[in-house]
Amino acid sequence: MAAPSCNALGLWVRGSGQWLGSSFTLISQPFCSAAAASGTLNAQRLAEKLRAQKQEQKTKKQPVPTNPVQRRVQELVRFTQQLQRVHPNVLAKALSRGIVHQDKDLVVINKPYGLPVHGGPGVQLCISDVLPILAKMLRGHKAEPLHLCHRLDKETTGVMVLAWEKEVAHQVHELFRTRQVAKKYWAITVRVPVPPAGVVDIPIIEKEVQGQQQHYKMTLSPGYRMDDGKMVRARTSRGAHIAVTQYQVLSSTLSSALLELQPITGIKHQLRVHLSFGLDCPILGDHKYSDWNKLAPQKLCVGTLRKLGLKQAKARHIPLHLHAHQLILPALASRKEELSLVCKPPRYFVCSLKRLGLQMPSQDQSGDDEAGRPRAQ
Repeated sequence: MAAPSCNALGLWVRGSGQWLGSSFTLISQPFCSAAAASGTLNAQRLAEKLRAQKQEQKTKKQPVPTNPVQRRVQELVRFTQQLQRVHPNVLAKALSRGIVHQDKDLVVINKPYGLPVHGGPGVQLCISDVLPILAKMLRGHKAEPLHLCHRLDKETTGVMVLAWEKEVAHQVHELFRTRQVAKKYWAITVRVPVPPAGVVDIPIIEKEVQGQQQHYKMTLSPGYRMDDGKMVRARTSRGAHIAVTQYQVLSSTLSSALLELQPITGIKHQLRVHLSFGLDCPILGDHKYSDWNKLAPQKLCVGTLRKLGLKQAKARHIPLHLHAHQLILPALASRKEELSLVCKPPRYFVCSLKRLGLQMPSQDQSGDDEAGRPRAQ
């Protein structure tokens, strides 16, 4: 009976043009120990080579698009990814450069695009994580952490209020809850609402979307419906929330508009739902609410794509064009007068306006950069 022999399985790395030898060895007798050692070394070299190739792919620079709009989209995507990877001290420093107002009670920042306020699944870094660091940067190492007074969605930019004391934060939160804070948002919309100014007063409810991708969305829950050409009262859903939005067109073309929005209530995704499902004018870059039945990149008409300098295949990179432009806080604590807080829109917002042929109010012609640095007014 013949003695068992050593069998080695070789591995050819696809695309490398090299035979890397044995990736593992089957050992049945002591005289195969040398082959086993050789197999182990080969496996280590293989692992090191694969790690090096993976690292090289990561560090390899992507080709820079010649189209300025595509280049701007690439920069914004890269910026939002960097926000999740930077050290908390770096993020706190960026937020400190975006301060638009500071007094003994409040600190007001210009929130950048793509930065979540709270943590959650998949969130590596958020604003609440760096509030202790930001406080120390502003008041020294003995400073207590700042407190959140309200929140903005991850994709929304603009005015965000922080408080030094927990009691003041609670007072500001109550002002928001009781609708005593005047809020003005700017949004670039696909299509133009008719009429150009008005109030959307339609309750909102969260529902599950059935289909290939099961997910949840906020949607309208109107109190009336059409039945054989007649308007009849609909049954009120228990989970529906009263939602009221005042809107006004500031500038428009045939296919897009710049709107000023004043949410009277503060329901989750209220502005996005009212614009998309209530006025049939979804916000530019709103890939969630532009279509009820599915989650897919926003479909844009040929004319809009041409103005933006993009192909439909790249539309998924367009950011949400929703900006918290102004907050007006009533008198609070030692302050006897109301406080008007204004943040200019980010640069990508201003660039889109120019591309689409929309006019912005003259006092707000320049935009902030993505790091949230405001320009003095």
